[in-house]
Amino acid sequence: MSEHDDPYLWLEEVTADDAMAWVRERNAETVAELTGSARFAELRDEIRAVFDADDRIPYIRRRGEYLYNFWQTPDNPRGLWRRTTLEQYRLAEPDWQILLDVDALGQREGENWVWDGAAVLRPEYRLALVNLSRGGADAAVVREFDLETGEFVPGGFELPEAKSFLRWIDADRVYVGTDFGPDSMTSSGYPRIVKEWRRGTPLSEAVTVFEGKPEDVSVYATHDPTPGYERDFVGRNIDFYRSERFLRGDSGDLIRIEIPEDAEMGVEREWLLITLRSPWTIGETTYPAGALLATKFDDFLAGAREMDVLFEPDAHTALTYHTWTKNHVILNTLHDVQSRIEVLTPGPDGWQRAPLAGVPTGALTEIIDTDPDVSDEYFMNSSGYTEPATLRRGVIDGEPEILKQAPARFDATGIEVRQHFATSADGTKIPYFVVGKQDPASRPTLLSGYGGFEVSLTPSYLGHVGRAWLARGGTYVVANLRGGGEYGPDWHFQAVKENRHLVYEDFAAVAKDLIDRGITTPGKLGIQGGSNGGLLMGVMLTRYPELFGAIVCQVPLLDMKRYHELLAGASWMAEYGDPRKPEEWAYIEPYSPYQNVQTGADYPPILFVTSTRDDRVHPGHARKMVARMREHGHDVRYYENIEGGHGAAADNEQLAFKWALVFEFLWEKLS
Repeated sequence: MSEHDDPYLWLEEVTADDAMAWVRERNAETVAELTGSARFAELRDEIRAVFDADDRIPYIRRRGEYLYNFWQTPDNPRGLWRRTTLEQYRLAEPDWQILLDVDALGQREGENWVWDGAAVLRPEYRLALVNLSRGGADAAVVREFDLETGEFVPGGFELPEAKSFLRWIDADRVYVGTDFGPDSMTSSGYPRIVKEWRRGTPLSEAVTVFEGKPEDVSVYATHDPTPGYERDFVGRNIDFYRSERFLRGDSGDLIRIEIPEDAEMGVEREWLLITLRSPWTIGETTYPAGALLATKFDDFLAGAREMDVLFEPDAHTALTYHTWTKNHVILNTLHDVQSRIEVLTPGPDGWQRAPLAGVPTGALTEIIDTDPDVSDEYFMNSSGYTEPATLRRGVIDGEPEILKQAPARFDATGIEVRQHFATSADGTKIPYFVVGKQDPASRPTLLSGYGGFEVSLTPSYLGHVGRAWLARGGTYVVANLRGGGEYGPDWHFQAVKENRHLVYEDFAAVAKDLIDRGITTPGKLGIQGGSNGGLLMGVMLTRYPELFGAIVCQVPLLDMKRYHELLAGASWMAEYGDPRKPEEWAYIEPYSPYQNVQTGADYPPILFVTSTRDDRVHPGHARKMVARMREHGHDVRYYENIEGGHGAAADNEQLAFKWALVFEFLWEKLS
C-alpha cells in the first residue's frame, strides 16, 4: 500500500471534526464493552488507590537547602509543587511549603494545565523556569516563578506554547530555543536556533549564538555556574545518537570538543567524562563501546589525549549511568540486568574504587539525586518486582539512613521472581524475568517488552500491576530484548535499522520459551507495550499472531511508511531507517504493521490506547491501524484519551481508568 493509496490519511488530522467523530464512536464502543462489569470497577478503584495512596514515597530533588517534590492527590489531581527541609522530611508527616497549586492555577486561568517540571537557578535557588503543558503534550508554556514570593514574576521570562527550552545563564540571562518563526525549527519539530535573551527585552531582540541544520534533531545550550569553572556549551544533535559539541567562549567563539559524535560527555569542574557508544582509537589504544573514560577538560582542549578507564564492559556487565557528588563519581552498572553500584574517587595516585556502602542485595537500586555543588550526599532508591521501594539518604564513606519506605500494595505470598534466558533465532540468549506463582498450572500471563533506543527494562515495584494482575493469579513477564541498553550500546546497535527484525525475533523467542516451559499457553498469553513497544505489539500481531491470546498496543508507531512525516518521527530515523530511501524501505516494509494487515488472517483480539494530545507519537498511527483492521473484519477495539500526551493520561483518575481498561480486556480474553 503506497502513501497515495492510503484511504485513512484523514485520520491524521488530529482535531478535525470528522476524525474526532470517529474517535468518539470508537471510544463509546470500547467503554460500553469493557466498563460494565463489577470487575472493571474493582480494577479501576484498586489501581486508583495505588496511584493516590497517602503513604507512597514523596520522591524529592535537592535544590539548595530545600527538598522539592511534586505531589498529586484526589483533591489535587493536577498536583502541588512543594518543598521542605531534610529535618522535616525525616518526619512521618513533613511540613510542606506549597509553591504552586496546578489545579488552582488551571481553574483561575481557564486552562487544563499539566505539570512538566521546573529548572531552578543555581546557586541562589530563588528563581525557577516552570513548564506547563496543556493536556500533557510535549509542547509547553514556560513562565518564570519566584520561589520566595510564590508567584510568577511579572514581566519575567515567558514563552508561549511550543517545543522549547529555556536554560538559565544567570538571573538576568537565559538561553532560549523555540519557534521563532519560519525555518527556526528542525524537521523533527524541535528548536534549530539558540539565542541569548536578556531580562527586560522582548524575545525579538534575543541574540543568536548558535544554529543547527534543518535536518538535525535539535540544538541545545547550557551554562555551568560552578564557581571557578563557569563554562557555556552549545551543540547540535545530528540524529538521535550523534551530536556535535562546542565550548562557547566569553567572546562568543566556539571551540569544538573533539570526541566521537556518538559518545556522551559530561564536564564536572576540572573533569571531562566520556561514555562511548562505539570503539574509539587514540594512538595505539582502542577503547571499547560502552567504556567510561576520564581526562582533564582543559588538557583535552589543549590536545592531550591521556585517558583513565573508569569502566570497561564485559559480556554480562554494562554501564547504566554515572553521577557526581562533590568529590566522587558513583557508577551504576547492570550485570545480567541486576544492579551494582560503586564509588570512584580521583586522587594524586589516580582513581580509587570501592563499593557503595549500604546497597541492599536482591533489589534494583538507583541513585536518584546528588548535590555535587556542595556535598557528597546522595539519595538512593531500591525496589524489586515484589519488594516495595525504600528511599535512603547517604554521604559517601558512611552508612545510608532509611528516609522512607513504601508499604506493600498487593499480597505477594507465594509470588516468586525468576530469571530465564530464551534462545533467539540467531542463537543469542535473551534474558527475561518471570513474576508469579511457581506451580504446574499454566496461568494467564502478561508479557511486556520495549527493545529500542538503548532503554533498559529493569526490575521495579509496580503496585498497579501487582493488584490488577499478580494478586488475581496472573503471571507477569518482562523481556530484555536487543535494541535496549541492558548489555550496553552493542546490545542496542545489534538491532537498529536493517537488523530491526532481531527485536521481534527476540520477543517471539521469549513467548515460545514461556510456552515450552509450561508457564502459559498461547491462548493465555497476553502482551503489552507502548511507544516503540507499541510498534513491537503491532509486529507481533501481524507476524506472530499464533503465539498470543490478546494484545494491548499503547501510543504506538505503526505506519512506518509515514512515521518520519508525523510529529517527532524524523528524529528516530537513526533507529529505524529512512523509508524515503528504497534500500531502507526494503527492510522496514516487511515488518511495518499498517502495511501488513491481511484479510483473513487469524489475529488475536487487540486493544489500542492512545491520546489526542500526544505530540510525540502521532495518534494517527493507532487510528489508521484500527480503521484498517475494521475494514478487514478483525477483532479490534480502540480508546483515545483526549488529554494525556505520550503517557495517555493527564492525572491519576485518567491513568487508573486507562489501566483498568487494559486489565479488564486482558482478563476477559485470557481467563
